[in-house]
Amino acid sequence: MALQFETLADGLSVAVTPVHRFGTDAFLLEHFAAVRGDDAVLDLCAGCGIVGLLMLRRERPPRSVLALEIAEEPFHLMEAAREKNALGERFLPLRGDLRETAALPGRGVFSLVTCNPPYFEAGTGFLCPEEGRRGQRHESEDSCTIREVCRAAAYSLKYGGRFCLCQRPERLTDVLSALRDCKLEPKRLRFVQKRPETAPWLFLVEGRAGGRPGLSVLPPLYTEDGQGDYSPEMKLIYHL
Repeated sequence: MALQFETLADGLSVAVTPVHRFGTDAFLLEHFAAVRGDDAVLDLCAGCGIVGLLMLRRERPPRSVLALEIAEEPFHLMEAAREKNALGERFLPLRGDLRETAALPGRGVFSLVTCNPPYFEAGTGFLCPEEGRRGQRHESEDSCTIREVCRAAAYSLKYGGRFCLCQRPERLTDVLSALRDCKLEPKRLRFVQKRPETAPWLFLVEGRAGGRPGLSVLPPLYTEDGQGDYSPEMKLIYHL
């Protein structure tokens, strides 16, 4: 495993390989989730642990982050990051299948659950030639569906807890339907676009356990400015 560390902040880094790495969507999801200092966080489909690790660089980081991942290699990457950063109980990698209740760390104990799930339904989208990345991109018998992700989040959240995830725009109906069916009422929705004249390439949504109906659609998040540079908001998200 060709492991390397990428710096996220002073004294904080993430372990990656050419197969198991991260993209802009992880930064966007962490920013949207807006973790609070008293939050107990569960990150599903954690991969290399990037979302949870980004939370720990905040001025008021969460009390703890448990990061659940089914695949062996990214789980070991999280363990390597935990050891290198001396994170102790603040960041706990877990290996398990979110589709199995026994693999989930607790019922009704988390105030925030996050997930960057597989984007494509089985049999759709570009099939990645790298086997390790295929499960990250596509729903399959070796990964999970949107409904299974929402079911795991609903099981794990305390009443009033928040579930934040990102997904591609063509899956919006699937996500909103699954959230409501799992009694996670959609409360916030935000689309991500390169520029005002381009179509969204991602959306971010928050569901709340036991929440009342009422969805707030936030202004779009633009990733570029008029000159092709990062937008002011993206510079803030990237800590530039």
